[in-house]
Amino acid sequence: MPRGGARPGAGRPKGVKEGDGRNRHEPTENGRKSVEAMAGFGIPEEDISRVIGISAKTLREHYRDELDLGHVKANTRVAQNLFTIATGSGAGAVTAAIFWLKVRAGWSEYAPAPVTTPRPEALGKKEQAQVASEEAGHGNEWGHLVH
Repeated sequence: MPRGGARPGAGRPKGVKEGDGRNRHEPTENGRKSVEAMAGFGIPEEDISRVIGISAKTLREHYRDELDLGHVKANTRVAQNLFTIATGSGAGAVTAAIFWLKVRAGWSEYAPAPVTTPRPEALGKKEQAQVASEEAGHGNEWGHLVH
């Protein structure tokens, strides 16, 4: 029932049914593919609606999934192609692999080097004898006699 409790059809000329005077939009499969592609390319909804010939509100009403998923499907196709190139042996394989590793695996030529514990330098015979003499008797009951 219309607002204000009026009976259906109140306020319209006699014989004019609800919806008359406006062209109701009926999405087509071709239109859905076009909207999904444009959304995937990052074209704003306002521009997509102008290309399709409907209002932005009608676009959102009839093409919600295409608008929401267009960029996901486009990114998936690009990622599949990049992965195929990166794991292949063609001319761009190395470049694609480097890009993939930088973006997906966090590789970077600017990242700090991994932290490693430096190995102590090997001691010569005289240094080894000196260290042994300094440590002799430590940890036993005769240590006080050695030093």
